[in-house]
Amino acid sequence: MAKMRVAQVPKAGADFQVIEREIPQPGMGEVRIRVQACGVCHSDALVKEGGWPGLAYPRVPGHEVAGVIDDVGSGVTQWRKGQRVGVGWHGGQDGTCVACRQGDFANCASAKVSGFSFDGGYGEYMVAPVDAVAAMPESLAAAEAAPLLCAGITTFNALRHSGAGPGDLVAIQGVGGLGHLGIQFAQRFGYRVAAIGRGPETAALAKKLGASVYIDSNVTNAAGELQKLGGARVILATAPSSKAMSALVDGLGNNGRLVVVGAATDPIEATPIQLIFGRKSIQGWSAGIPTDSEDTLRFAESTGVRPMIETYPLARVNEAFARMMSGKAEFRVVLVMQETP
Repeated sequence: MAKMRVAQVPKAGADFQVIEREIPQPGMGEVRIRVQACGVCHSDALVKEGGWPGLAYPRVPGHEVAGVIDDVGSGVTQWRKGQRVGVGWHGGQDGTCVACRQGDFANCASAKVSGFSFDGGYGEYMVAPVDAVAAMPESLAAAEAAPLLCAGITTFNALRHSGAGPGDLVAIQGVGGLGHLGIQFAQRFGYRVAAIGRGPETAALAKKLGASVYIDSNVTNAAGELQKLGGARVILATAPSSKAMSALVDGLGNNGRLVVVGAATDPIEATPIQLIFGRKSIQGWSAGIPTDSEDTLRFAESTGVRPMIETYPLARVNEAFARMMSGKAEFRVVLVMQETP
């Protein structure tokens, strides 16, 4: 049998092992993907450290997968060999729970997660259910497309459902892995974009990405600065600091919304008075389903939104993961399995 290389987590808390396995065969309703690139997302730490319930080991993580369909299983008619595709966080739905019956597949009660429920993209090949597959435009390089399937779809989808319209003031909290994409999407949507970062060294990059205003929260009251601009219709909170998010609530304008995509574990604090007057709200947002990934990829392709990436070969997966966890990468770490377009 033909072999492939994968980077697996043998048990919770262990380092990655790069090993050879037999190339898997797709079953009914599945496709096999020859992986070209896979993003290393902070959520993959949940696999590595055993922080997700029900994980089975060994497990190959990876939910920012860009590649080409190599084979299809029985019953698959909507995908073909040679087609460029991606796989994101959403790994499939049961189709029977209340959320699915309402068409809300992203909130399926027993949703699968790519790289958690089944082996993901940290390898040369992976098998995915058709429910997890998104078509990928031909002109996007695989290494650039990969982060758009998690960080990209998260910021794109959150912003387009935020209630903001062209010309509205939208603030992006954090200029990092999520935020640097959020600024680009917000600018392309026609918003007035204020980027909120820590330190003056980020100002030039924020402006280059599309922000019209940069607010350094280290030296000024960011909420007050937003109010000077008229109050934000939306604040997209991308940096996982609940304290920093809480401090921004007073920067919302009337009917403003704090949209949270940065996953922190401590509470966001807001008084009822802060929310009642001005009818302000706080909303969480997760990524989306494969059709949302397709929208994200097409929009990025046509508008020039691209992630800033650092690439590593699969053999250096432990180094790549450590770089991502350090918070020093600019800004997304991507494993490159094969030559990309």
